[in-house]
Amino acid sequence: MSRTFLGLPALRRGGHGGPGGGTGDPAGAHRDSPVADEPFGPVRHPDAPLRWGESFPRAAKEALGNAQLRRNLAHATSTIRARRAAVVGEVPDWEALRDAGSALKEQVLARLPELLEELERNVTARGGVVHWARDAAEANRIVAGIVKAEGADEVVKVKSMATQEIGLNEALAAEGIAAVETDLAELIVQLADDMPSHILVPAIHRNRSEIRDIFLARMGDAPPDLSDVPRELAMAARAHLRRKFLSAKVAVSGANFAVASTGTLAVVESEGNGRMCLTMPETLVTVMGIEKLVPSFEDLEVFLQLLPRSSTGERMNPYTSLWTGVTPGDGPQRFHLVLLDNGRSQVLADETGRAALHCIRCSACLNVCPVYERVGGHAYGSVYPGPIGAILTPQLTGPGARTGGGHGDPNAALPYASTLCGACYEVCPVKIDIPSILVDLRAREVDADRGRLADPTAAAMKVAGWVMSDGGRFAAAGRAASLGRVAGGRDGVVRHLPFPGSRWTASRDLPAPPGQTFRDWWTKEHEPGRTPPPAHEPGDSGEEQR
Repeated sequence: MSRTFLGLPALRRGGHGGPGGGTGDPAGAHRDSPVADEPFGPVRHPDAPLRWGESFPRAAKEALGNAQLRRNLAHATSTIRARRAAVVGEVPDWEALRDAGSALKEQVLARLPELLEELERNVTARGGVVHWARDAAEANRIVAGIVKAEGADEVVKVKSMATQEIGLNEALAAEGIAAVETDLAELIVQLADDMPSHILVPAIHRNRSEIRDIFLARMGDAPPDLSDVPRELAMAARAHLRRKFLSAKVAVSGANFAVASTGTLAVVESEGNGRMCLTMPETLVTVMGIEKLVPSFEDLEVFLQLLPRSSTGERMNPYTSLWTGVTPGDGPQRFHLVLLDNGRSQVLADETGRAALHCIRCSACLNVCPVYERVGGHAYGSVYPGPIGAILTPQLTGPGARTGGGHGDPNAALPYASTLCGACYEVCPVKIDIPSILVDLRAREVDADRGRLADPTAAAMKVAGWVMSDGGRFAAAGRAASLGRVAGGRDGVVRHLPFPGSRWTASRDLPAPPGQTFRDWWTKEHEPGRTPPPAHEPGDSGEEQR
């Protein structure tokens, strides 16, 4: 039997069966149409969920050539931006809420060890079992062991960034366990053998015609006359998933928040699939990053106002599910909480970078980022794309967090995947200063590269530093540069330069230098009796007087 990289049977058009089809034909036998083995997207099975594919510059260049992708992204992000702006504008104390959210996150990180221990005590006291996972491999082993102990070979899943981060679906597939995504967008991505490209809307890179084709080829019980009308697509997915909900013995979820003082966990969502997963199976396993804590139940008030407005542009989430341990006769009778580190302790130790752990996964920064809107999420090579991914992924993936990963690490380029326009900070509900962290991470990469041999960029920076450190040399360089205006065309733009300048003009235009430097203009306009100074005056200290 052919299988997709997520462990689901590769379905045949018009057929029914297995975890993809759900009608009792797991082997996919007696079908005449060809198997849809090839993924619908350009992204193959990643080697690591936080570090896969090419470096950002190469991946972004390829993505820019996909006009359909850019249209899909522009339409989706502009719609979400408008919805967010409308509901945020209704809240008179929005900035005060942002301040409160930021302060609460800072408090959590400052008290993280004691709050985690408090959470463990309260979950355990209410019938739950708490597991601690240092990394992805340990978390995957814990979850797989729980599922096997329950005698299950299939689990239903609530949308979860933490389980994507650790590659749980693939790890379970390697153990013979099929993980079925129940969020509509995640189901689309899974059926397509694709990877998510957005934190909130994983299939944002797909349009409805593509989704119809995916359903027809991979979802064995999809109606053969299925159209691309959104309601019909949603109803087909609903019918497909309902059978999964009714038969599943084990569910796997993430958590948006966990209340340390009560042991309560919270999942917010818009479709109702999460509610089904959290209430119907006999066993529930929740994988949660250790930073997702709030100290008290009252603190949820702040985040349950910030999150829906910033993410989906709603006043409140249609489904907010809260549970505390195990309640006899009501809901899952066995509850396991897996607390995931996976590099977070390393990030926490970083005085500047730890603010990335404030993130509540709303994705508002992605929706306003001009870079993300043009290249999409796959170019970032991580399940965390966009501005937050550009600061979180490099810190989570090992020693490069503090010493610089070097150019051999594809994640080393992520801090440069930004214009530093600051739009991400303006919309972040917990006021993460993403631009400042990006600059800090860039500086670390530059510092890590100091002393490298045969580095043209480093050599150019040394020459520029030597010129700019002396006022006379800087003035001479300005006058010399003005001679370059002869290379400009009639429109004052330099389009072709010899090497090494050709590396710039091959992809960018260069304004022709003015015929007069600012210093010469100032002397002429404000000190008409003074001739411009020579290139270098004896005894010049190299600093201008201001």
